[in-house]
Amino acid sequence: MAQELNFEIVRNPSSGYTVPPPRAARDTDGGKPRDLRIMLRHAERDGLTITTHASWLPPRDQWRNARLETTPEALLGKAGTLRFEWKRLVVDHTDDSPGPGMRVGGRPLAEEPDLTQHSTLVETLVKTLAEEGFEVLDVMLDGSDPGLRRLRTFLLETLSEEKDLRISFDSDLPLPWSMLAVDPSRFSDPWDAFLGHRHQVEQTSPAYSWVDQLALEPRRRAVTSLNTDTTLDRVGRASDVRDLLDSRSHLTVRTRAVDLLDALNNAVLPEDLMYFWCHGSFMDEGTSNRRLVIKLSDADLIDSAKVRRRRRRLRDMPQRFRPFVLLNACHTGQAATGTHVEHLGAALIDLGADGVLGPQIEIPQVFASEYAYSFLELYLAGTHTAGEISQLLVRTFAEKFHNPLALTYSLHCGLHSRLDLAS
Repeated sequence: MAQELNFEIVRNPSSGYTVPPPRAARDTDGGKPRDLRIMLRHAERDGLTITTHASWLPPRDQWRNARLETTPEALLGKAGTLRFEWKRLVVDHTDDSPGPGMRVGGRPLAEEPDLTQHSTLVETLVKTLAEEGFEVLDVMLDGSDPGLRRLRTFLLETLSEEKDLRISFDSDLPLPWSMLAVDPSRFSDPWDAFLGHRHQVEQTSPAYSWVDQLALEPRRRAVTSLNTDTTLDRVGRASDVRDLLDSRSHLTVRTRAVDLLDALNNAVLPEDLMYFWCHGSFMDEGTSNRRLVIKLSDADLIDSAKVRRRRRRLRDMPQRFRPFVLLNACHTGQAATGTHVEHLGAALIDLGADGVLGPQIEIPQVFASEYAYSFLELYLAGTHTAGEISQLLVRTFAEKFHNPLALTYSLHCGLHSRLDLAS
């Protein structure tokens, strides 16, 4: 005779054969920062491939990879559109119906760092820009391959549900990562969708310098330089920045290209921080490539080739060149153009710089000076990394000033850079 048995489930390790949610096994790291590495590789035969490594997951779940179905040209085109939209909607925004005391045809979002009086307009633009930022990420991960779809689900869920990750994009394609966004429809506040607002973000490079660096004697004050165009001395907080550097460090001021290039000709250039406050622009020479150049007070133009020539002979010599570089000039956050012409920031990294920070677009000078003062004040204290400061400033300018432009500043290999006077 059949007999019905009574039983009780005391363990259910498979959770009813369901897939655990992405956050299920992630709260066991004791509150330590979580590192996510995303490698984007381009090979002529294989196209684009993506590999992710999530350090906090169990070893068997840490690595994922897939072949992308989009093209480098499509991604670089989307990135170019994103930069264009930021400049068009924010920097070049004009007000044809100004309020009292405001001028017709002015650029109100570029004339002051504090945009509180324009907060309604800014919130609308931020939502639009978040959607544009998600478009780049969406196109990158779009496809029908099952492996790619699984990686897409994992990556978008991780970027959306986690906060304060340290993300290194080790990428052959120079994209404006901090300006990219996850799906803004998931958030009540569109600011939360931007990668640069949610996480610490850097672009790294497989060509990162392996130059052996000489150690410096411990010192009580940082060694810094201000490489500047004197026509900008009265812009915004430029004079405050100079006073800050002068009071908190041993400061060298350079106003001519020859002085900078001569300094780069020395095997030992013991600067902890190099600050550039000057103009940056693209030179169209009638070829398929455009050069990114900066200009100090004189007429000479400085590009990656000139900087490389000055230090090329030092490659096999004992040397010291390991500053953190704030390239506060238009477009200097871009690592390369669509044709992969090397920019100044990438050359400085390859020569030994510890990190480079610069804007992806033409940046309003008044905002740039305010951003520089805020960044340098924190960096010279030596208590925060450049990655921590960059994310903090994105949130600070958003919350206090309703200004999104801090998102346009991109770190190149500088996520863990910190002022170290004992090195």
